[in-house]
Amino acid sequence: MYTTNKISGEHFRFTVLTERLIRLEYSDCGKFEDQTTQLVQNREFKKANFKVIKNRKNHEIEIITEFIHLYYDGGKFTPATLYIDAAYNYGTYMSRWYFGEKNKKNLKGTARTLDKADGEITLDDGLMSKDGFSYLDDSQSFILTDNKFKVRDFSELDYYYFAYGHDYEGTLRDYYKLTGFTPLIPRFALGNWWSRYWPYTQDEYKTLFERFNNEKIPISVAVMDMDWHLVHDVPARFGSGWTGYTWNEKLFPDHRKLLNWLHKQGKHVTVNDHPAAGIRAFETAYPQVAKRLGLNVEEEEPALFDFQNPAYRQAYFENVHHPLEKEGIDFWWIDWQQGQNRSSEQVDPLWLLNHYVYQDNAAKQSGNGLTLSRYGGPGSHRYPLGFSGDTVASWKSLKFQPYFTATASNIGYTWWSHDIGGHMNGSYDSELTVRWMQFGVFSPINRLHSSENPFMGKEPWNYDENARQIMTKFLRLRSSLVPYLDTANELTHREGIPLIEPMYYKHSESKEAYTVPNQYYFGSEMIVSAITTPIDSTTMEAQTKVWLPEGEWYDFFTGIKYTGGTFNTVSRAEKVYPVFVKAGGIVPLNEKYMDNIEDLPTELTIRIYPGKANEYTLVEHQFGSAARTKFEYDGEKEVKVHVEDPKHIIPKHRKLIFVPSGNMKNLAENYVKISDKADMIVKLVFDLDSQLVLNLIYKKLQHANISFDLKNEIWNNMQTKANLSKKISYINTLEQREVAQMLQELVGTL
Repeated sequence: MYTTNKISGEHFRFTVLTERLIRLEYSDCGKFEDQTTQLVQNREFKKANFKVIKNRKNHEIEIITEFIHLYYDGGKFTPATLYIDAAYNYGTYMSRWYFGEKNKKNLKGTARTLDKADGEITLDDGLMSKDGFSYLDDSQSFILTDNKFKVRDFSELDYYYFAYGHDYEGTLRDYYKLTGFTPLIPRFALGNWWSRYWPYTQDEYKTLFERFNNEKIPISVAVMDMDWHLVHDVPARFGSGWTGYTWNEKLFPDHRKLLNWLHKQGKHVTVNDHPAAGIRAFETAYPQVAKRLGLNVEEEEPALFDFQNPAYRQAYFENVHHPLEKEGIDFWWIDWQQGQNRSSEQVDPLWLLNHYVYQDNAAKQSGNGLTLSRYGGPGSHRYPLGFSGDTVASWKSLKFQPYFTATASNIGYTWWSHDIGGHMNGSYDSELTVRWMQFGVFSPINRLHSSENPFMGKEPWNYDENARQIMTKFLRLRSSLVPYLDTANELTHREGIPLIEPMYYKHSESKEAYTVPNQYYFGSEMIVSAITTPIDSTTMEAQTKVWLPEGEWYDFFTGIKYTGGTFNTVSRAEKVYPVFVKAGGIVPLNEKYMDNIEDLPTELTIRIYPGKANEYTLVEHQFGSAARTKFEYDGEKEVKVHVEDPKHIIPKHRKLIFVPSGNMKNLAENYVKISDKADMIVKLVFDLDSQLVLNLIYKKLQHANISFDLKNEIWNNMQTKANLSKKISYINTLEQREVAQMLQELVGTL
């Protein structure tokens, strides 16, 4: 029995981290890396059980665990000298990986950017694979230790082999143990963000946010794109104004006043930073930077961007960023677009920016830091959030984004922020904008954005009245969902469970779970199936294919109950979205959506969906502290509530309003109000609404683009007491297939 988890020879070293995770190293010089890297931050795991066999048959080394059998025949690692069998039967013949070979059934990860994408792009591999195994190559990674990057002192092959079968959540948890868990993101980031590439004046920006307030549209983050700084007024001798750190006083004559006003309104402010051109002589901060770096001021010597240089970083933070932050900038949108490192001696500038800018912000925010930047590769999850880039405003782009967002969890990258509604090109399409915004509400970050075009702004009042009302309703809903989102935020940070998970995470052995790429779990209680195609002209609704797992599910918006274990084609008008809550689901909402997002609610609505026992712990964060409220539902009529609030951050006299939800009558007497108590038992009354489905059928027929006579015929048939099979038989005779599909979905729930 080995007393260490390392098995080594002159040129090789194997480290058994877990029974399903092995590090593989080969070094020509016989040295092996023990320092942490930009990807791997921890190799201390609980002791694993394994067996080593030496010199059996033609194998120099065999390592055997419950899940892995490694064969090494000596020499440099190649497919001929090193291969590993995983103890799963997912392959046609065997689950074998030959060193360095691509994973054939990899479920993919994510990509650096969606810039200029109009639909699907190629994704890098992730950790999850239908083969049951995968690997990470850390050979080219830089050393990252004591907050410093450096080139490796020697080269080696440095791989990590994962064999977790279809235990995708287990894969992700150990990946986070290896690379570092995702930090908590600030509560304010979970609300709505306003962003637009537009040269606002100070008065225009203030007027815009006053209108948001008057329209009761909750915005928690105010984003200023590059026109906050000098752009067009930069003297030609300095080149482009793309990079800048000096406020444009023509547009913002008193920017401090504006920032102070935004903060008083409960907004957090971020501004765009294209850092590539460095710090030039026209900048307000240049004299201090030049003095620190010893630059020739008379010759206007620029401080060239060099984030690998500690002196430049010090000037960047202490002379440029920090003074601007003192004026009211809360965090930075780092918009690096200049590619990767130019040599093996240089760290990818994006990695340097992500690491140091995030760390600098976190040091000021009780560890609750934030940056908005681009994905730099595996390990980037330690620096939330991700800016996915400038996408084309098209249905093709929207169709790709739900899959892209969910699949990023396969490499641990759980906090993507997209340009909701699309950044550029496209044409006026209020339905596309509505559907994109609905997806944004049920995605990690809801940041509205558009290009410098006067007709592309995503303000709800720029659209027809129907779209305006729907957009406003969903923006309010996003703010109401913050208690639910902040709980998921905690689960990501502490347990490695993403807010958005592909369906196969919890149903890995169900083939159906792999066939719905735009459907995902949204937190622990909900499933979302994104709508990414327009409405049809007959039903005036859009359709999407939904697979609901075994059990009972309730439509979040209508309350209709569905029986799982099957596919449904669901039809939805623009004003609703396919969101399903599991039986027993517990969903906390803050109905006072205009309140300051960082103030914990004085009143919470707790939706309880019947049919199955469930536990849900609401986690709320404030001032670096957390409070937990545990709800235990017996599946019938009783909910036990237990509160743990050691720092007393929950408001005194908080009211909890329990709402029996699903296919229930929304009667006032069904709402149970409970004031603040540490422990309590709540009795609920679930009053079934037997007319719910028929009422919804009537509403859908009312808006369908078919003759009144046919509507009346269908309606009369739906109201008869004929059995279900007869009603379905009648529906199948309808020539309008969209209408038949719409009716089949609902008749199946009767």
